[in-house]
Amino acid sequence: MKVHDLKPAPGSRRPPKRVARGIGGKGGKTAGRGTKGQRARGKVPVGFEGGQMPLARRLPKLRGFNNPFRVEYQPVNLDTIEESGLVEVSPETLFEHGLVGKGALVKVLGRGEITRAVNVSAHAFSSSALSALAEVGATVKVLPKPWGDRRPPARGNALTNR
Repeated sequence: MKVHDLKPAPGSRRPPKRVARGIGGKGGKTAGRGTKGQRARGKVPVGFEGGQMPLARRLPKLRGFNNPFRVEYQPVNLDTIEESGLVEVSPETLFEHGLVGKGALVKVLGRGEITRAVNVSAHAFSSSALSALAEVGATVKVLPKPWGDRRPPARGNALTNR
C-alpha cells in the first residue's frame, strides 16, 4: 500500500453543501447569508467591528504576570526586636506591638545588632539573622506556613497518565 492508495472510510466524507446555485435547491438566493449588508456581500475580517476600534486593539498588551504562588513576608529586623524589648518574639506579639499586620507571615532580617538572648518564632529567617541570633544564644523556631505546600502536583509521564 502506498500513500496515493489511502482513502477515507466509505461514508465518512460527505460532499460539501453547494449554496448559491439557483433557486432549485436549498441554499439558493441569499445562500445562508441573510439579506443585504457587508456580511452578505464580501469578506469581513475576523474581529472586524464595523470601523470601530476593535476590542483586541482597545485592550492594553499583557505585560508580565501575577505569580499565584508568591509568598509575601513582613520583614522585622534585629534592631527592631532589640528596641521593642520583647523576650518572646512571635507574629502575635509583634502584632500586639504594632510591628506587623494581622495574620502576616513574618521574616526576620539581619539589619542591626541584638545583644540579648530572646525566643524568636517566625515563618522565615535570613542567614545573617540566624547567625546573629546564634551568637547571642537566642532560640529560633521556624513556624509552618498556614496553607502548607502550595506547589502544583507533580506531572508524570504523558504516556502513563492515560
